[in-house]
Amino acid sequence: MLSYKRSSALFQAAQQVLPGGVNSPVRAFNSVGGSPVFVERAQGAYLYDADGNKLIDYIASWGPLLFGHAYAPVIEAVTERAKKGTSFGMPTEVETQIAEKAHSMVPHVEKIRFVNSGTEACMSAIRLARGYTKREKIIKFAGCYHGHSDSFLIAAGSGATTFGVPNSPGVTQGTAKDTLLATYNDLDSVKALFAAHSQQIAAIIVEPIAGNMGCVLPAKGFLEGLRALCDEQGALLILDEVMTGFRLAKGGAQEALNIKADLVTFGKVIGGGLPVAAFAARAEIMDHLAPTGAVYQAGTLSGNPLAMSAGLAMLTEIENRPEVFDSLEKKTAYLHAGFEKVFAQAGIPVQINRFGSMCSVFFSETPVTDFASAQRADHGRFKKYFHALLSRGIYLPPSGYESYFLNDALSYTDLDATIAALQDAVEKGEI
Repeated sequence: MLSYKRSSALFQAAQQVLPGGVNSPVRAFNSVGGSPVFVERAQGAYLYDADGNKLIDYIASWGPLLFGHAYAPVIEAVTERAKKGTSFGMPTEVETQIAEKAHSMVPHVEKIRFVNSGTEACMSAIRLARGYTKREKIIKFAGCYHGHSDSFLIAAGSGATTFGVPNSPGVTQGTAKDTLLATYNDLDSVKALFAAHSQQIAAIIVEPIAGNMGCVLPAKGFLEGLRALCDEQGALLILDEVMTGFRLAKGGAQEALNIKADLVTFGKVIGGGLPVAAFAARAEIMDHLAPTGAVYQAGTLSGNPLAMSAGLAMLTEIENRPEVFDSLEKKTAYLHAGFEKVFAQAGIPVQINRFGSMCSVFFSETPVTDFASAQRADHGRFKKYFHALLSRGIYLPPSGYESYFLNDALSYTDLDATIAALQDAVEKGEI
């Protein structure tokens, strides 16, 4: 079993100067207990921590590292760009180049604005939707997390759920009243909101494949129903593809699920591991943004040349290696089948949700289709499962409300080792 003495000491030191010892809450391991693992370096499918342990990685920095850690084309692009300067606060050609690349890959995107985080992208998309429609209310879904902007911390998923504070202190009642809450995979709950707030709703924002209550798939007809409702009601459909964009297909969930959004937000993969996000739409909508329109949005580091170079290198690799999506899907299906067999033989009830290279294990006897069913899963058992595999060198998301993200550097030997680790833990009664 692996030792984490150095990581524990580093966490104690971090707690003296950082709130909770971390800069993003889920990293603190509050959901699973124990001290977080501190990473020193990573390569391919592996993390190397402060204690010298080698871990097989199943979060890929929460999604962006499609080809694995320290992927040479991205590292080379950043290194070469850094030699010319790191930030100018002025336009650079690479911004246009990555915009053109994204435009060529994603359906229905004509113009794109780059920002620095998924939170910023979703926050800006909502502001733009309100400015475009001249309406104030939005619909979001319980368990979907769109960043930590005030408008979204209403029954949020992911970290907010982990800490039991879905309605964060600091979010005003005035802000909360303009966010209407619906149930994922329940069209009737959305129709009821439109009926109660006729001509007031600017947009629906949704994760097309939810990843922040664990991986939860849309029911047949759900996204299509949202599209039809928006068309009927004059509202915009915003797909939050911060996780799914460029990960599920070259054109993201829009391509994989054949659904057309009015606005789409990107993050993760589009930055190649650097802090990049974006929001995009047809020109008619995007031209409402300053400086051409009245909807204001700005950022000194938006379009930072290092980040743009990393993102351009990543998108270029995806374009040149489209087979990566099939490879990732097959590897994820292989892991799914292996896990399912182990749990079935042990008589442990689980639901494994999977789409493309995203998946989650829920310790539940019934299907997980929304936030409420995700909450009903046995999260106490998840803690045991997480630590049993961590002690065997497998790094999973440290929360039952997070999706796994596979990277293509994972070999079938790695997958077999992961399945074997689960088998050993189950046989020894640790789960």
